[in-house]
Amino acid sequence: MTKPIFKRVVLKLSGEALQGRLGYGIDYDVVASIAGQIKEIRALGVEIAIVIGGGNIFRGAVAAKRGIDRASADYMGMLATVINGVALQDALEKKGVFTRVQTAIEMEKLAEPYIRRRAIRHLEKGRVVIFVGGTGNPYFTTDTTAALRAVEIGAEVIMKATKVDGVYSADPAKNKKARKFASLRYIDVLNKGLKVMDATAVSLCMDNKLPIIVFNLLKAGNIKKVIMGQKIGTVVN
Repeated sequence: MTKPIFKRVVLKLSGEALQGRLGYGIDYDVVASIAGQIKEIRALGVEIAIVIGGGNIFRGAVAAKRGIDRASADYMGMLATVINGVALQDALEKKGVFTRVQTAIEMEKLAEPYIRRRAIRHLEKGRVVIFVGGTGNPYFTTDTTAALRAVEIGAEVIMKATKVDGVYSADPAKNKKARKFASLRYIDVLNKGLKVMDATAVSLCMDNKLPIIVFNLLKAGNIKKVIMGQKIGTVVN
């Protein structure tokens, strides 16, 4: 195909995707590489919104297991997503991509508050919108944020970027017999407990017939391949 098959997408990035091989924090070479891929698909006329996690800095669920109040831990995790969002914004703007960061937790010195109509207007004007701060509420993951924002802005697909090339029947790093799925139904993901996105996110996508494409971010050019309709990763619909 010579033209993108999607007009408006939500790209879900985990915080871990930004840490590269550092094991913690932000690898700026990786961020610059991701920004370059985003610039490439933006040049094709695709409207891009990004939901970013904070696991490279702080994971609320893990901290809660270690004794921190769950709500407090989740708010700390939301703040970590803001750091990642600002880092990605900087990398994109250094490449000439107009970008807006919108946060569910208001902090006017750093980012705009999330306003649905404003986000859509930014997309229509060709700006990349980065959603941070999760949903603004504890007990919800950034997977759920991605599903919620995608439905709100009328995205055609959620592109979930991961460290593996799709969804497997088991962890391929631990089980050599793990089988990769080319496609799955939402209900199969829920019934089999597959780690695509959390159950709340998958259910929201199912209710709104919003497809999810899970693919490997670490291989350069994969974001464009998904946009162009090439058969990579796993499709959940």
